[in-house]
Amino acid sequence: MTDLFKGKTWWIIGASEGLGRALARALDARGARLILSARGANRLQDLATTLTDARAVPFDVTDAEACGAATEAAGEVDGMIYCVGQYDPMRAQDWTAEQVTRMVRANFTGALDVLAHALPPMLQQNRGHIVLIGSLAGYTGLPGAIGYGASKAALMHLAENLQADLRGTGLVVKQINPGFIRTRLTAKNQFEMPFILSPEEAARRTLCAIESRRFATAFPTVFSWLFRLGRFLPRGLFLRLFPAR
Repeated sequence: MTDLFKGKTWWIIGASEGLGRALARALDARGARLILSARGANRLQDLATTLTDARAVPFDVTDAEACGAATEAAGEVDGMIYCVGQYDPMRAQDWTAEQVTRMVRANFTGALDVLAHALPPMLQQNRGHIVLIGSLAGYTGLPGAIGYGASKAALMHLAENLQADLRGTGLVVKQINPGFIRTRLTAKNQFEMPFILSPEEAARRTLCAIESRRFATAFPTVFSWLFRLGRFLPRGLFLRLFPAR
């Protein structure tokens, strides 16, 4: 099987923290050349100096013009991983428009703006991987997930649209939906998080998913069954499994 990572250029958007940072280290260990993007230039540069072949291209995904400039600065890539995660736990009763809008712009709209610039050259070269990191929270509506759940669901749907259109081309689309990962974002939660993974373990599973033949991968596997099958349960029955937050 062709090595998807060794000697190839991968662009990680959302590389400064959590899963994105762990993916950068894991890809570096596999021999990839890396382009690292996020808002925090200092964090990116600090990470880049610890890797074999990496450069930082900082930008804010909520700025459409910056998305275009960053894509140009990144240049030709073999793979792109959109790993941005903005999260604030929020119930409908506590709706804060600014926070909800920020989550949607970072988690979903930013991907649209990046792809508007990154997809045409990938189509022209007729090769490459597009990896969108969704969430188990995107499978169905959950308590306390206003903004986050909807934005991840939209990103997951976008991956399905891309897969449907890009069949038969040299481009490969992957939808990867993790459960809880131990990061500064999940540290905001005040409830028990079953099957929580370290960023390093989540990164290992993500790379396995990219190498697999599957379009969509959800993990941890057993925990993901609850969300995937839950879409087919009566709504009232499903919600009994989740206490109100």
